[in-house]
Amino acid sequence: MKVKVLSRNPEEYLRETKYDIHKVPRNYDPELHPFEAAREYTRALNAVKLERVFAKPFVCNLDGHRDSVSCISKHPKQLSILTSGAYDGEIRIWDIPQQCCTRNFVAHEGIVRGISYNPRGEHFISLGDDKMIKTWSALKPQFGEEELPINTVISKTVLYGISHHRRDSTFATCGEVCQIWNETQNEPIKTFQWGVDSLHDIAFNPVETSLLACCASDRSIILYDMRDKSPLRKVVMKLRVNKLCWNPMEAYIFTTASEDFNLYSFDTRKLKHPINIHQDHVGAVTFVDYAPTGKEFVTGSYDKTIRIFEVDKGHSRDIYHTKRMQRLTCVQWTLDNKYIISGSDEMNIRIWKARASEKLGPLKPRERAALHYSEALKEKYASHPQVRRIKRHRQVPKHVFNAQNELRTIRQKNKRKEANIRNHSKPGSVPLVPERRKHTIQEHQ
Repeated sequence: MKVKVLSRNPEEYLRETKYDIHKVPRNYDPELHPFEAAREYTRALNAVKLERVFAKPFVCNLDGHRDSVSCISKHPKQLSILTSGAYDGEIRIWDIPQQCCTRNFVAHEGIVRGISYNPRGEHFISLGDDKMIKTWSALKPQFGEEELPINTVISKTVLYGISHHRRDSTFATCGEVCQIWNETQNEPIKTFQWGVDSLHDIAFNPVETSLLACCASDRSIILYDMRDKSPLRKVVMKLRVNKLCWNPMEAYIFTTASEDFNLYSFDTRKLKHPINIHQDHVGAVTFVDYAPTGKEFVTGSYDKTIRIFEVDKGHSRDIYHTKRMQRLTCVQWTLDNKYIISGSDEMNIRIWKARASEKLGPLKPRERAALHYSEALKEKYASHPQVRRIKRHRQVPKHVFNAQNELRTIRQKNKRKEANIRNHSKPGSVPLVPERRKHTIQEHQ
């Protein structure tokens, strides 16, 4: 039997005195240069510095609304078309590449609460405070023709939100109750109710298309199934949930935007507590929307900032803000995964890059290869302190910076208080509750 072993003669690498000269073993393969790690680290450091140098996320501004923007809807088939509604009842259709408004008309009396396109993009449905559900053609009317709706339905209840089925001609509205409608009928085909005063947001699941969820005024999240006669489940939070969005790739995951400055990701198979808590905002979070890849989502808040989160991280990877931008009312991630569209209280719609340092336009092969190499280096050395510090550093508005320090102090105070109570109590009388279990009150089925 042959046994292979490593054997080194100490005479080859040990010396009697420090002045003795001896041969140093070295591999002369050019791919294994002795300074390769140091070179790569320097390149990674330069790459992450250049990423911050070229981080210019703002692309353009669409102005024309005469009141605050209340809702935004993406066209399901054309990336260049965007529809927005305002608090004065006006709807505008925008041509994004030309940065101009192609159509504008007053659709409702009062606030436009929601706009949703049908799956083919032939028409869109809007609803407002006047209890009317109107269907509008996606095509611009001929010269001299008036802008009139294709169909108008008067609801018996107040309406706050709308969501369209991904494949069928079915859409759902929320208000005093949750109602399922068909585009060809003027009466709801199904109504769900679970003892709640009002529902202010509704969203169809893009994968399990018969499943939908609502945010209610009693701080609860309610799940419905169109095939069933009654609601499925309900989970009650400590503070009210403003917006809900499903993960487009994982049908069982959804993320909610809450009044307590946080976002909570839930797994519908286990609603007792969230699977992740996303922190960093210092104001009530008003909107959340997933990227089409399902790996990231964007949020808007009353703290006048936009933040981008990775689904498995608790803190944001980037923050966007301007001096003029006020409280965010709606934020959307475009279907090509390249841009973010935001609407805010000061009547403007802004377009941002999803990756702040990304170069717009075509890339040469050498440029593309260099960018891929830089990304690989940044990923390899992401945990190094200097690289991590440069990558995470952001300049934030003064009010955000001060609020972050205040919230950090409050969290530390609460943790210290809990630890003191636990240390001065009978062992086992004060259990240690994980952070993810503190924000849900109860679950109903």
